[in-house]
Amino acid sequence: MKFIDEAKIYAQAGSGGRGCVSFRREKYIPKGGPDGGDGGKGGDISIVADSRLASLLDFKYKKHYAAERGEHGQGKNCAGKDGQNLIIHVPVGTVIKDAEGGEIIEDLTRDGQSIIIAKGGRGGKGNAFFASSTYQAPKFAQPGEKGEERWLHLELKLLADVGIIGFPNAGKSTLISHISAAKPKIADYPFTTLQPHLGVVRFGGHQDFVVADIPGLIEGAHTGKGLGIKFLKHIERTSLFIHLIDISPQTGRDPIRDFEIINTELKAFNSDMAKRPQIVALNKVDITEARERLSGLLKFFKEKDMLVFSVSAATGEGLDKLVKYAGRWVGKLRGKETTAA
Repeated sequence: MKFIDEAKIYAQAGSGGRGCVSFRREKYIPKGGPDGGDGGKGGDISIVADSRLASLLDFKYKKHYAAERGEHGQGKNCAGKDGQNLIIHVPVGTVIKDAEGGEIIEDLTRDGQSIIIAKGGRGGKGNAFFASSTYQAPKFAQPGEKGEERWLHLELKLLADVGIIGFPNAGKSTLISHISAAKPKIADYPFTTLQPHLGVVRFGGHQDFVVADIPGLIEGAHTGKGLGIKFLKHIERTSLFIHLIDISPQTGRDPIRDFEIINTELKAFNSDMAKRPQIVALNKVDITEARERLSGLLKFFKEKDMLVFSVSAATGEGLDKLVKYAGRWVGKLRGKETTAA
């Protein structure tokens, strides 16, 4: 399934129906009074978060949404029927923005959370409404109000407790496939993961947390280089990072330099993200040459007071300890959020 994380749509609420100008016309009542009914209200447009949806794919093919207009009023004091409301379903984690001004209208973070984003117009009053003791035969009625209309920008951000970050080919897809039921496609080339993957990780019996395999970042990602900004925004919601670093010499890369580049990109994109808890996982320790570099790297990160785990995403070495520690940390962070709420 293709992962579509942005969409632009046009929402047009229904206009209200016209009020009716009518007078009673009965055989023995030659001069009957006004009996024009009111017009019906136009339908509203609401957006609701739906946990059954995983992407904004549908909005690639349909961009215009219109609610039903209210029916016009009729004679004999018959009011027009209200227009039917329209509900648009989006994934949980969708941010709704005004497409013109860019301001956030709503951030839908819970299943079932909803907001009316375009209100239907009121129906016009029929001439019966305007009759009075001094004005017994009004020959006018109100037109219906126009429904609200606007362009909206939808942006989906993944909702995960833990985000796995690191350079392309660091082993993130392999890691998530081992610690959760997620089965991402795995290959060895830059930007292997062209869409984030979510996985549920179970630990300690019946406890679990959601982990997101965030596509590989590169230097300059915060400026949009590569696919940087599209992917950086997905980790804004995560409360804990597992920073996976490939320490095998075959890559020709410096693991410490890679660590610093990724953190620079986080800080440049969103300074708060760089302050979040981060666990360092030194990957590919199953390779002899990588294990030989381990002691120096462990010393570096411990001097920075960073929590470090030596793992092999391929063989599973060290993953149990990593998962259990991450799970306990997530539990503590959830407790703080509950207390704060």
